[in-house]
Amino acid sequence: MFSFSVQPQVTVPLSHLINVLHSMKSSVGSSSVTCTSRKHKEHVSDSERHSTEPMWNLRELGLSDLGAHQLDDLMKDVFPCLSPQEAPPPLGGQTAWRTSYISTHSFYYNKHGFSHGLMPASAQVFSRQHPSPLQCVNTELQFWPVLMQSRGFKTLRSKTRRLQTGLDRPLEPEGFTPSFMKGFLSRDKGFEVESLDSMLKTKNIPDGQQDAFKRGFAEGFLKAQALTQRTQDSLRRTRLILLVLLLVGLYGISKTPFISGLDSAVDPVQMKNVTFEHVKGVEEAKNELQEVVEFLKNPQKFTALGGKLPKGVLLVGPPGTGKTLLARAVAGEADVPFYYASGSEFDEMFVGVGASRIRNLFREAKANAPCVIFIDELDSVGGKRIESPMHPYSRQTINQLLAEMDGFKTNEGVIIIGATNFPEALDNALIRPGRFDMQVTVPKPDVKGRTEILNWYLKKIKVDPTIEANIIARGTVGFSGADLENLVNQAALKAAVDGKDMVTMKELEFAKDKILMGPERRSAEIDKKNKQITAYHESGHAIVAYYTKDAMPINKATIMPRGPSLGHVSMLPENDRWSETRSQLLAQMDVSMGGRVAEEMIFGHEYITTGASSDFDSATKIARMMVTRFGMCEKLGVMTYTDMTAQSPETQAAVEHEVRVLLKESYERAKALLKSHAKEHKNLADALLMYETLDAKEIQLVLEGKTLDTR
Repeated sequence: MFSFSVQPQVTVPLSHLINVLHSMKSSVGSSSVTCTSRKHKEHVSDSERHSTEPMWNLRELGLSDLGAHQLDDLMKDVFPCLSPQEAPPPLGGQTAWRTSYISTHSFYYNKHGFSHGLMPASAQVFSRQHPSPLQCVNTELQFWPVLMQSRGFKTLRSKTRRLQTGLDRPLEPEGFTPSFMKGFLSRDKGFEVESLDSMLKTKNIPDGQQDAFKRGFAEGFLKAQALTQRTQDSLRRTRLILLVLLLVGLYGISKTPFISGLDSAVDPVQMKNVTFEHVKGVEEAKNELQEVVEFLKNPQKFTALGGKLPKGVLLVGPPGTGKTLLARAVAGEADVPFYYASGSEFDEMFVGVGASRIRNLFREAKANAPCVIFIDELDSVGGKRIESPMHPYSRQTINQLLAEMDGFKTNEGVIIIGATNFPEALDNALIRPGRFDMQVTVPKPDVKGRTEILNWYLKKIKVDPTIEANIIARGTVGFSGADLENLVNQAALKAAVDGKDMVTMKELEFAKDKILMGPERRSAEIDKKNKQITAYHESGHAIVAYYTKDAMPINKATIMPRGPSLGHVSMLPENDRWSETRSQLLAQMDVSMGGRVAEEMIFGHEYITTGASSDFDSATKIARMMVTRFGMCEKLGVMTYTDMTAQSPETQAAVEHEVRVLLKESYERAKALLKSHAKEHKNLADALLMYETLDAKEIQLVLEGKTLDTR
């Protein structure tokens, strides 16, 4: 783009200036100037007609007072002419309009298709159908030397530098622009915003509505401004939320095993406050683990004879029996570091993470030997290895564990203790000698162990000194150490709710019944008839249990609904029964039949209820086991029938017949017993209807015909 400098720091585009000159000439020609050539008039008119740029007249430019001669002088001063000899001829008689790839000697020829001299007729014919305004001006006005540019080598870098230079050029102050050039400079500035007063005039708004128009305009402006502000605030909050989410995501990624070094930090724990004194009810397991403690304390005592330290100890037992506590006690007794890990910690979705964690764990343990590594839930990491197309790398973790256990040096002093509830699920290579050398069974505690555990936890709360822990222990057959701890805690909560200062036997019995049979349903509305049936039903169980030989002693009878039952009679064995005699099994069947027999005798055969369904289940199970498993049937002999579907129809019929005979005999014995003690039966049912719950001593008083003065 060529430019023409009128004053210092004022630049006008050449195309604007050409249009101005055309406008001035046409304006002067129409008023006082005559054209010397008709050809020139046609040329100018054609250029004006085909020009797409707007034109100005002299009045718009503020030059209406200039005459024709003054205008010619101005044009001569502005455009100094060049001699025609300076114009180079066209290249080969053709222009560059159709052959843009041909480079000429100047930028001007490349851009406009003709040289700076007078344009020949042949070039006009081949170049364009109609001459442009610039061609018309060049025809009459010769070029000035100051606008000449020589052809030079142009590169992309030089072009970029020129563009940057043009963009970085500071804007010229508006005060230096001449008045007659302001129109040229403001022509490309776009649409000028209309003022409010001009809008009122152009819209022809009446005077009475102008205030309302202004007020509405202001309100709309304020609402738009508020909407813009809310939008900006929303965008700002959104950016902040996205930034926070990005930071959280980056933090989460940094915690992945690939970033954090696969959890290389493993810290041991000192178990100085946990010893074998804290472990109750598993004396045999403690005795076996005492050897491991001696290995850790004094390994030379055993290696002097050529023996080797055990590498692993596997603790097997049901949940809640104290396997973790035993492992901690071993470390506490030996006063060595204790490394704890769960089997699920080695199971990750990333390939190789579990194996890497095992390597880190054993590396840290070897650095702090002698020590104890305890892996809880070992079956999670040491399960049997199988081929799985879904998890082709699932065996890496257990393979690494096997390699670490087998790679120990002799007498290294690192003992691994594993705990599991499912020893049958472990891989055979893991439980072979040389890895887990010892296998210690941790069973549920017996009555003596339960008594010790109850006394241990009762020391931690405020209790009545008259509490007999052995009674609670007798009624909690099958309870683990964790279950007994929960029982004591439930009793303490019950005492706190009732506002008592200490825990008594009543709270312990309440907690035991709640765990065994569910919470009391005091909100259940039971009518008088059903309550009476329940009282006689439970009294029937109690009478048969009290007067039957080899039956377990009664602990309590109640008609308070608990869980799915409307009442129950609890019985306590004197000691844990490791085996049961035929007489004891028949006594259990008789006690189960006592409820249905009582309903039939008191209310008649038509009014028996469904409350004896669970009693029949237990009685039938005992009778079937006596016939098929225990060899207690004379007709079928001492033979077991584990799978009845594999037996012949005759054998199945014989088994069913013998089971039915045992149940019928048990029913008749219970019926005869209740008939002989009908008075005691009625007294016990009336006492249950009055007091709802009776313990063993109160039941004995009622059956002896005494009154319950204490109640």
